[in-house]
Amino acid sequence: MAHALSVYAVPVAIGAVAVVLLLGLGNMLRGGSPNVSQRLMRWRVVLQLVAIAIIMLTVWAMRQ
Repeated sequence: MAHALSVYAVPVAIGAVAVVLLLGLGNMLRGGSPNVSQRLMRWRVVLQLVAIAIIMLTVWAMRQ
């Protein structure tokens, strides 16, 4: 389980955070809607929480 988490879940979670961050930054740099930027930054925070939870679960599973 730890191997699958570290190989698949962690990179996907980190990649999702990076994609949403870049989308939000791109929207702000283009002068897009502030509402879209705000929504993307909220998604980024939620995805960061999920990524941290997956990373902590992976660390826990590796110690077992």
